[in-house]
Amino acid sequence: MLRRDLLRTGAAIGGAAALPSFAIAQPAQNRVLKMVPQANLTSLDPVWTTANITRNHGHMIYDTLYGLDAQFRPQPQMAAGHVSEDGGRRIIITLRDGLKFHDGTPVLAKDAVASVSRWMKRNPFGQKLASLTDSLTALDDKRLQFNLKRPFPLLFAALGQVSNSPAFIMPERLASTDAFTQIREAVGSGPFRFKADEYNSGSMVVYTRNADYVPVSTGTPSLTAGPKIVNFDRVEWHIITDAATAAAAIQTGEIDWYEQPPPEIQQLLRRNRNVKIEAIDPLPLTGILRFNHLHAPFNNKKMRQAMLPAISQSDFMQAIVGTDPANFNAATGFFTPGTPMANDAAMAALTGPRSIDRAKALMQEAGYANESMRLIGPTDILAPSAMTQVGADLVRRMGFNADIVLTDWGTTVQRRTSREPVSAGGWSMLFTAFSSFDFANPAAHFPLRGNGAGAWFGWPSIPKLEELRDAWFEAPDVAAEQRLGREMQEVAMDELPYIPVGAYLSLTALRSNLSGRVPGLALYWGIKRD
Repeated sequence: MLRRDLLRTGAAIGGAAALPSFAIAQPAQNRVLKMVPQANLTSLDPVWTTANITRNHGHMIYDTLYGLDAQFRPQPQMAAGHVSEDGGRRIIITLRDGLKFHDGTPVLAKDAVASVSRWMKRNPFGQKLASLTDSLTALDDKRLQFNLKRPFPLLFAALGQVSNSPAFIMPERLASTDAFTQIREAVGSGPFRFKADEYNSGSMVVYTRNADYVPVSTGTPSLTAGPKIVNFDRVEWHIITDAATAAAAIQTGEIDWYEQPPPEIQQLLRRNRNVKIEAIDPLPLTGILRFNHLHAPFNNKKMRQAMLPAISQSDFMQAIVGTDPANFNAATGFFTPGTPMANDAAMAALTGPRSIDRAKALMQEAGYANESMRLIGPTDILAPSAMTQVGADLVRRMGFNADIVLTDWGTTVQRRTSREPVSAGGWSMLFTAFSSFDFANPAAHFPLRGNGAGAWFGWPSIPKLEELRDAWFEAPDVAAEQRLGREMQEVAMDELPYIPVGAYLSLTALRSNLSGRVPGLALYWGIKRD
């Protein structure tokens, strides 16, 4: 099924005059940026969830000790710098002067220690760092110290991780919260303050410029590195789930930025000289079909493998971005296309002839006994919604006893945490997408872990994947990393912690009078109105 069969809207054939009207109060227009985000913000805790909307929220209000530039090189952010002692086994990081949280308290080394410690319990890169750390302590108010079991050259890349989830620094009183319990208060030291008094989930999220924020004094803005210069006093996220309404708002100038317009809306907006369409990230995002490995039917590897002949990556990708092949990759493996780790190992299972009949036969060989299979997914976020609709059609055609549960994205994010069987409200499979940074290498690759109960939702136990991942961290050069990446992909294509369903360029729409946007994510420093 293609998107044209799934998501028909009047906006694809009509002009702005035919679209619904949308009105927002316009306080101090030139100092306010109004945008429609990719999804509703339901969780404020970027450690507890990997939802991209919460990650974007985190970049608004928090900062990190190090940032990464567009070449993935770590640069000091909250850190003034560091020294290395004892052959690289002791790293002392000094905080910049003048750092202050939004509640007025100074940022201290103990805040960073608590924040990084909490992050290390949930993040794959952080978990690796934790396994190599004997102790992490605050030496005084300005200095924190890592005592490592051995030198770890990727330490600063870990602390500067861009995507799910960054090592954001928050006050110790919040960072002391158990890593598996959501934080409900959003207090950081970053370039924007979260306006809790104006937060209305499902309607609007508001941020105001942090007048106390002092950007780093050197460098060039690049991803999360360099000076974070804020040019707007206020940023408003307007939660508009109807694409035609959002399209009308950006055409009339009531909205400045529409983060993820569907392809038929993009076609409409391209005809408006006051709107520009561009890739939010030069590299593609990857869509995945994630299995729940704890319960039938997909606790059976042969049942997971039975899905392979039925997966057409082009069907899933066209549902998200339309039929232009320049906007998607239909031969995607387990690493981001266009990065050094991307490879073609074992890809015949996804690029060979497609056959529903073959998939049905494999299901019977695997012993499928008509168990209930529950697919959960959202209706209000572009990529996961489109993939879920294609997937729902697919599992029905394959003959699964399928229960399709569609909700808003926030409910899906909450529901996927359940480890219960389907009979007790659990789930069997879901579709979602990850940023290019997440799948660039094994370090922070959530879904490629095989560490059982400690793994990302779905909880696969694949010891060989873990063994290869550990070896990757020890690789002496890029060639060795790439060899291990091929081995990881071969194991993953056999064990199937998930199935890649393609990669796509995420296209975003902005008013033409906006410039200075920092590519990579929906970031709000640098951008200005001309």
